[in-house]
Amino acid sequence: MSDPTVTRTDADGVATLTLQRPALSSQLRTELLGLVREVAADEQVRAVLLTGSGRAFCVGQDLAEHVEVLRGDAESSLSVVEAEYNPLLLALAGLRVPVVVGINGACAGAGLGIALAGDLRVAAAGAKFTTAFAGIGLSSDSGLASRLVHCVGGSRATELLLLPEPFTAETAGQWGLVHRVVPPEQVLAESQALAARLAAGPTLAYRAIKEVLATAATDALPDTLALEARLQTELGGTADHREAVEAFLAKRPARFTGR
Repeated sequence: MSDPTVTRTDADGVATLTLQRPALSSQLRTELLGLVREVAADEQVRAVLLTGSGRAFCVGQDLAEHVEVLRGDAESSLSVVEAEYNPLLLALAGLRVPVVVGINGACAGAGLGIALAGDLRVAAAGAKFTTAFAGIGLSSDSGLASRLVHCVGGSRATELLLLPEPFTAETAGQWGLVHRVVPPEQVLAESQALAARLAAGPTLAYRAIKEVLATAATDALPDTLALEARLQTELGGTADHREAVEAFLAKRPARFTGR
């Protein structure tokens, strides 16, 4: 059997998924989807950290593998988006806990789509980003168009997809695509600290926040208000809410348990 292309480690409620290769081969996509689903079913996990290894985070589709399949069976090669990428992005974006993405290096194409499926992103200073797709004669996949519009607005998203020119982590930070830009050697530590902070927080509240944010841009105001009211009613009965109120009155830090 080949070595795993994605590994999982756990500590203090944080599940860390590390891409061991920069290109999205069929093996990597399958293994990553399996681990995301595994994490989703693990009630002990209160935050997820997704990062890469080496000099790149994720450069998108493994083009060498793609060309081999394209030459042999073009029709099956083009079904990969629906069969493999879509389930992966839905599973990642649908995780009930916060997802921190540590972008340790180059981030391109579907790799950028995967990064934007997370909730908070820490990027290495100088790391290069690109949408890539138009440069190889394709449209976007991995939810990239939707996430770009959400993060940077329709006008800039159009430019980024039609003119897939590289931009740096610093520019990505200015545009709101990443939340923190740190020296490359600090990406893992900064991402781990952020994930640990979230894992120690009010897990059910985070889940509700993610649910509201996922629909706020498209729902009418009455629908958003109704969703917020329902979620607040549910959260009002949680142990974490009661603990936070008691801690506030006692002038001490709250100790959240995720319940």
